Formats: sequence, C-alpha cells, structure tokens
Amino acid sequence: MVNYGYELVEVCKEKKLSIWEYTAQEEAKATNLTVEEVFEKMRKNLVVMQHSAEYGLKNEVKSVSGLIGGDACKLDKYSKSGKTLTGDFMVKAMARALSCSEVNAAMGKIVAAPTAGSCGIMPAVIISAGEKLNKTEDELVKALFTATGVGIIIAKNATMAGAEGGCQAECGSAAAMASAAVVEMMGGTPEQALNASAIVIKNILGLVCDPIAGLVEVPCAKRNASGTVSALTTADMVMGGVSSKIPFDDTVSAMYKVGKQLPCELRETALGGLAVTETGLKLKKQVLGE
Repeated sequence: MVNYGYELVEVCKEKKLSIWEYTAQEEAKATNLTVEEVFEKMRKNLVVMQHSAEYGLKNEVKSVSGLIGGDACKLDKYSKSGKTLTGDFMVKAMARALSCSEVNAAMGKIVAAPTAGSCGIMPAVIISAGEKLNKTEDELVKALFTATGVGIIIAKNATMAGAEGGCQAECGSAAAMASAAVVEMMGGTPEQALNASAIVIKNILGLVCDPIAGLVEVPCAKRNASGTVSALTTADMVMGGVSSKIPFDDTVSAMYKVGKQLPCELRETALGGLAVTETGLKLKKQVLGE
C-alpha cells in the first residue's frame, strides 16, 4: 500500500484504477485472499453499519450512562415532517449518525470506522448517499474500500486516536474518509476524492476531544452528526469543481502536528473543554457519583 496521497493518485492513474479497486487489491495481497474474498469480508462490515444506522431510527436507544439517547428517533421523525430547513436527506443522514453513536453508547454492535467515537459518520454518509444515488449494495461496499484507502494513509502519517490528536483525528478522519468515498461513488476521480478529504480536514482542524465524564457520548454523538454534514456537503463542493488549495498530504501532516500541540487536557482526558464546564462537571457527578 502506498504511503502518501500523491502516490495513491499516481498509481491509480498509471494502472487506471479507482481508489476502491487499488485498496481491495492491496488488501487481497496482504491477507493472501482473493479480491472476491476481501470484498465479502467488507460486506459484513456494511451489514453491521446498516443495522446500527437504522436501529436508533425506530427505537429510542438509551446509553448505559443515560447521558444520550432517543435523538436519532426524534430526527428521523422530523425528517418526515416536511418542515426541515436542509431537507429530509440531510436530516435523515444526521439521524443515522446519531443512531450509530447511541447504539455504541448502549453497548450495541458497531463498526469502529475508524474509531468507536466516530462510528456514526461513515455509515451515515455512505448509506445515505447510496440511497440518494440509487446505488447497489456492492457499490456501497466499494465505497467502504475507498474510505479505507484514504484512512490507511491518514493512519500512516498522523493518528486517528482522540487521546493522541483530539477529535479532529477521530471525527475529522472519519469525515475525510467518508467524503472521499462519496466523491468516488459519484464518479469523481481519485484526485477529486482526496480534494474532498483535504477540505474536510481543513475545516475540522484543531477540534478538541473533551468527553463529559470521559464517556464517548457528549459531545461525541452530535459531532458525528456534524461530521456527516461536512462529508456530504464537501463531496458536493468538489463535484461542483472546487479543489483544495492545500494538498491532502499537507492537511494530514498539519492535523498531526496540531494534535501534538494540543495540551493533554484537550485529548480525551476529560480534564478540559466541555468536560470541565459547570454543567459538564454536574453531569459527571450524576453519572459517576463523584
């Protein structure tokens, strides 16, 4: 597998491959499986994503702590009201992101893609875009490979852990991966896909990780919804002809450096940001009894 985004674009151009094809082929080589076999393994991830993205729309899922729950169901109902500002597509996408986060917080089964804290973004974006674009299940699996290819490069050159790089590394990476997947799903080139990833990262640069009571619930769930919106709108921006002035590899490098510059209080320790506000501390006492 290549190490940098510019190499990915070059090899895809040279071999006339999409990102998903290149990624699937590389995974097959690394695991000594056929492309068909790794494709079917990825389909299993999609099935789990579909369940976690839909379950909260029909069931008022409550987290173990009681901090979050029921919001996905509320948004799904609102998406059908005819009163939304951004339309039923965007509201339902946000609902799906919240559903995954709620299922995760309720100890349900999710795909940590790339992390449990950002588990709602990829399913919400890819499933919702696929639905809107009338894509088949196979095409959704291909989108997951596209996202994976981008994610591997981010992981090689930066971090996806909130404890190391803040929420920019978790929700930022997830949204960047998802946006690239949608661009390719829409017929965009590998270069356009990485433009989308770069724009997403630029727009989330510096986002801290400050979970209330140290739990991946508040504000994490709503950041999943926000990341979903960013991924989808950025895909449209790129398909409309907009490119990133700062290349993908540079944005990944910047994200890593910014993450290292964040104080430990803002990297998942729950010692800063929203976690130590008056309300944040009250919620912590309510949940942990401290």
